[in-house]
Amino acid sequence: MSTLSIPFVEELAALRRDIHAHPELAFGEFRTADLVARELERYGLEVDRGLAGTGVVGILRKGSSSRGIGLRADMDALPLHEKNDFPHRSRNPGQMHACGHDGHTAILLGAARYMAAQRDQLEIDGCVYFIFQPAEESEGGAAVMIGDGLFDRFPMAGVFGLHNWPGLPVGQMAVMPGPVMAGTCAFEIAVRGHGCHAAMPHQGVDTLVVASQLVLALQTVVARNVHPCESAVVSVTQIHGGEAWNIIPDDAILRGTIRSFKADIQELVERAIERLCSGIASAFGAQISVRFDHRYPPTVNTAAESELCRRVATRLLGADNVRTSELPSMGAEDFAYMLREKPGCYVWLGNGPGTGGCTLHNPHYDFNDEILPLGVSYWVRLVESVLGGVSADGGS
Repeated sequence: MSTLSIPFVEELAALRRDIHAHPELAFGEFRTADLVARELERYGLEVDRGLAGTGVVGILRKGSSSRGIGLRADMDALPLHEKNDFPHRSRNPGQMHACGHDGHTAILLGAARYMAAQRDQLEIDGCVYFIFQPAEESEGGAAVMIGDGLFDRFPMAGVFGLHNWPGLPVGQMAVMPGPVMAGTCAFEIAVRGHGCHAAMPHQGVDTLVVASQLVLALQTVVARNVHPCESAVVSVTQIHGGEAWNIIPDDAILRGTIRSFKADIQELVERAIERLCSGIASAFGAQISVRFDHRYPPTVNTAAESELCRRVATRLLGADNVRTSELPSMGAEDFAYMLREKPGCYVWLGNGPGTGGCTLHNPHYDFNDEILPLGVSYWVRLVESVLGGVSADGGS
């Protein structure tokens, strides 16, 4: 393992824990953005603020080349009540860094600090854009930054992302070409029956029976419509209906998500859901409507950039510690919007065991500070490989 010597690791860990203790939700990352901008300015970097409201971009220039590389970290927290009891636990009730965005922000700040301090020694020619993005969790902050002119104002040939990954050992990375995270689509199914007394169900159309049939039928959509070698997930996550014990309600609402890696599979699943809704409505004499809300597209790594990142990770960690055949995740990631605009690669950095609830989106999660220098080293080596004379395998 050839990680860099980072003399400020303890300071970086303290900064990460400060961010963890003060989580902020999507588009409300004002304190975090102020902290990031203040740190970048302290390192002597140019700072641009305002994209997507709370977005921050740090800029490091060296040489005369117009080549640019974008490194992205997400800053927002989740609407979750933290159940940890360590000193840096959340001080904002109902808000928690349960996905490690505090760590991602600290890693990118660490990379910016290291490169700013070593600017004269860095063998690079071009521009590094340190992108601190708001609102990754369900709100699409990446798309908003792009819409506000991110790639127009900061021209870059490629953009790269990193996410900590519980369950992957510390000292390992996963780098895969092609789909790495799924696209997601929310759905809402409205069921209209005919309310009646619970003791006289023959006088109505029982919406809750219809809704229950739908929940079970929806589990056949993937199993009996999608090719067994393709991937999709349909999950019902909410059922709302009824207000009294003795009344069969008029209406019920079902909500959930569809996850897939391909547009044609998404389309196939949606049409199958519509057919089921129509058939069950006819069978029970109910009215059923369905609405789809397309959210994040799949996160798809480009081949050349994935190979570059694999070589960088191999040089850093050793070939045995770089996984290239991990199964993609059915979770979604709005870095997908950036990869639709620019070539790039999104990698997973091992966060260690997920035991004791230390898994993503869990109230007991905490980022592992042990991997901070690994993340910083990866970003620095990647920049050297893209903008410098240093190749990913260590040659020149």
